[in-house]
Amino acid sequence: MDLSRSQIDKDYQNLIEELSDPEIVSDLERFEHLSRRKSQLELIITKMVVIEEIEKQISENNSIIAAGEDKELLSLASEEQNILGERKRLLETELEALVKEQTESKTPTLKTAAIIEIRAGVGGDEAALFAQDLFQMYSGYARSQGWQETVLDSSPTGLGGLKEIVFELAPSSKKGENNDVFGLMKYEAGVHRVQRIPDTEKSGRVHTSTITIAVLMKPKQVKDLKINPSDLKIDFFNATGPGGQNVNKRKTAVRVSHIPSGIVIASRTERNQLQNKENALAILAAKLLDQQQFKEEFKVAGTRKSQIGQAKRSEKIRTYNFPQDRVTDHRIKKSWHHLEEILKGRLEPIINELQESFAFEEN
Repeated sequence: MDLSRSQIDKDYQNLIEELSDPEIVSDLERFEHLSRRKSQLELIITKMVVIEEIEKQISENNSIIAAGEDKELLSLASEEQNILGERKRLLETELEALVKEQTESKTPTLKTAAIIEIRAGVGGDEAALFAQDLFQMYSGYARSQGWQETVLDSSPTGLGGLKEIVFELAPSSKKGENNDVFGLMKYEAGVHRVQRIPDTEKSGRVHTSTITIAVLMKPKQVKDLKINPSDLKIDFFNATGPGGQNVNKRKTAVRVSHIPSGIVIASRTERNQLQNKENALAILAAKLLDQQQFKEEFKVAGTRKSQIGQAKRSEKIRTYNFPQDRVTDHRIKKSWHHLEEILKGRLEPIINELQESFAFEEN
């Protein structure tokens, strides 16, 4: 067994104290998690008590067998030993499974959503087309992870590209799924460069274009950030599609301006004001949370770490080289081939390598 009886008893007492904390009671998700752990520990303690009683009986029978004075008692004790031994082995197997489950549940499964912004940079139409390619890449990866995708805002071009797109990737509710979306996606932030021959290039010359990606953690609730309504300026305007034509004649698109920070968010994807407003507020909340976390890093870790954090937002992190069928991540100096498969969402090798490489650095 991984845990002793004394450790189990200690954990149980700590849980009882934690569950009596008024702040824990008000946090429903945390309270439910601790309550489940408490029930698990109670099952473990019950089985431990039964095993201890069986061990006492086995010890008493061993004494009777060792004395060998009463043949009838000796026979009964011998028969009972086999039954008790089998029962003990069964209970210990069940106990080990319970202890393993309890140990794994000490840390709740992370459930963090991410808001991702993809913006075309240098390269005009080719950059916009590559922004569309990367959006499809992340969509494919999200499907492979069982995540939910919601487009919050987008600005398409007439050639099928994207000037920009903002979308949310939310964790699955299924048990066993990898639900730390932000934790897996955060290393995608930065400048992505593509080198390829555009379809419109007649001379066969390779063009270089860039797009920028921002990955923001979505707060569980917008109200958690205590956004003051008086700090917001909300405007409504007509949504437009490729070429500038009106998608509808009603003012369904929403622009939210956060006066203290100067952040301006537009959302025009949905056909009603309310949903676009909710989308804009979700993006705003994520950006404000990002600002807040950045300021905390500055206070805790000092100027140098914060400067490094700023650099990560604007540095060239990856190159997609089509002529050489290669993707290179410049931060870890590693390359992968089968570019077309990667762009379909086969990102696991890259994501896993980044997780391993940066885990040591961050700790």
